[in-house]
Amino acid sequence: MKITDTSGQDTIIAPAASKKKWWLVSGAISISLVTLTLLIPTVSRWANAEHSVSAERLRFATVTQGDFVRDVSVQGKVVAAVSPTLYAVNDGTVQFLVQAGESVNKDQLLAVIDSPELSNQLEQEQASLASMQIDEERQSIQSKKQALENQKTVDLALVTLNAAEREMRRAEQAYQRKAISSLDFEKAKDDLQNARLAHRHAIDDAQLNRESLAFELKTKRLAVQRQQLLVSELERQKESLQLKSPVDGIVGQLIVEERTAVNKNSPIISVVDLSQFEIEVQIPESYADDLTLGMEAEIQNGGNIFAAKLVSISPEIQDNQVVGRVRFDQQIPQGLRQNQRLTTRILLELKKDVLMVQRGPFLDAGAGRLVYRVQGDMAEKVSVETGARSLSHVEIVDGLQPGDNIIISNTESFEGAQSVLINQ
Repeated sequence: MKITDTSGQDTIIAPAASKKKWWLVSGAISISLVTLTLLIPTVSRWANAEHSVSAERLRFATVTQGDFVRDVSVQGKVVAAVSPTLYAVNDGTVQFLVQAGESVNKDQLLAVIDSPELSNQLEQEQASLASMQIDEERQSIQSKKQALENQKTVDLALVTLNAAEREMRRAEQAYQRKAISSLDFEKAKDDLQNARLAHRHAIDDAQLNRESLAFELKTKRLAVQRQQLLVSELERQKESLQLKSPVDGIVGQLIVEERTAVNKNSPIISVVDLSQFEIEVQIPESYADDLTLGMEAEIQNGGNIFAAKLVSISPEIQDNQVVGRVRFDQQIPQGLRQNQRLTTRILLELKKDVLMVQRGPFLDAGAGRLVYRVQGDMAEKVSVETGARSLSHVEIVDGLQPGDNIIISNTESFEGAQSVLINQ
């Protein structure tokens, strides 16, 4: 038996257009177009990039503007600013009274030099001085005696003159009375003239003798003074055989052995003044022309920085280095020890209001004339001109602007690419 279905009664109904689906499709198309528009430049840059590198392998720095300090950092060692060495003033044998490293005070006796030759010479010159002093005293007494004799001669001549004048007056009176002859009168006149001449000559002789005696006495005194100076010098030399500390400090070095025979002007012992320290630095030869006395410096010690100045520069170059001395300005760190190593920074130059960027290995690529400036995820090679360099920064003379971000790590792996893609 055949069963009849209802398919003959079915009616086909056409589906209605969905407005919602249309808007969804339109929105998707719009978003795709916008995204494509935004991606085209990026894709274009990616396509144009000649090299790519991970950002984790790079270091970046921003160009800034400000005061630029060019400096050099060197290692130095602590040395005593005052470290006198004592020398032998004569030949002799050394006897030390202190040991190396021992604390000493100013004027403390450190060593004695026994010099028999100097002692003998001093005794001889002292004996000569005593003899000369006796001669001087003898000459002084002789001068007084001679002066007395001269005065006696003058006085006797004066008495004779007075007697002659008296006899002349008597002869004049007698001659007027015709009591004596003219011959006797003329004799009286001659006697008076002789007495006057004798008196005047006695005075002149006394004056000349006085000057001669004074000259002789002066000669003796000058000889004594000269000998006294010689004795004083020998006494000073003998006193100098006792080597005394010129400063408060410690004994630095016993340069010769105990009981050693030394020659004149030989170094014997050194003393270190612990109250005044300087830093001896070895500066690379390339900075030699930039160094001048009085340059400011900074010394690092125990995490602190101390102001200092460059006070001396060696005129010669040894092992491609120049030796200099840096002295603390005011405050000196406590606990410094001889030959202690300290880092010293010497400020070579200060430039106001210049462009600069952090220093890095990028300077080795292209001799510092090429850098990679970063914009987004791309880095482009640009030409720059660099100037002065310090330990931490390099001056930018031309090619960059404040705020530019550049790669400061080594860029030799970029192989000179014009643009580099930076992968985040």
